[in-house]
Amino acid sequence: MNTRWKLAALLGCVLFSTLLGSRASLADAPSPSPGEPGMWQKHEYSFTFMGFTSTYSCDGLADKLRLLLIASGARPDAKARAGACASGFGRPDKFARADLTFYTLAPWLTAAAPGAPPINGVWQPVSLADRSPRELSTGDCELVDQFRTAVLPMFTTQNIDNRTTCVPHQLSGTVINLKFQSFTAPPSRPRTAQTQ
Repeated sequence: MNTRWKLAALLGCVLFSTLLGSRASLADAPSPSPGEPGMWQKHEYSFTFMGFTSTYSCDGLADKLRLLLIASGARPDAKARAGACASGFGRPDKFARADLTFYTLAPWLTAAAPGAPPINGVWQPVSLADRSPRELSTGDCELVDQFRTAVLPMFTTQNIDNRTTCVPHQLSGTVINLKFQSFTAPPSRPRTAQTQ
């Protein structure tokens, strides 16, 4: 009987110390960051595509650019309008143009706008690749590369990992692989249906 009590006491001590240890580790674990204050900054840019492999109509270019803007963390009201193209609406043009108007989130300290309330910002991972987003394909490689050079610097980004390889005049050997973190507003949660 005495041996059972000793065994039960030993088991109780082990369980108690395990519980204390797990509580201490939970208390020491950092809580998820609620976000950082940020502020929307407006950008206007006239984008002229110059590539060897793919050709876009001006309206097609505008659609792809809006897709890249939203995927990279621009505010959902981003606009990309077809520029003046020699070939006309819906027809491929060697020098397709699109006019962009969009907002990106910048950290509060660098945005310095008195009187405007800060916006909660978070770092979101972004990955641009073939079929990510779904409408992006290998033929868009030069567009993604030009977007990275001309437009992405207007975003607040970190940890850019660019392994994109565009082979002129062919799709074999061409790879879209651009990853980074973008400072943007947290994704909005879908509303739940209210019961009546």
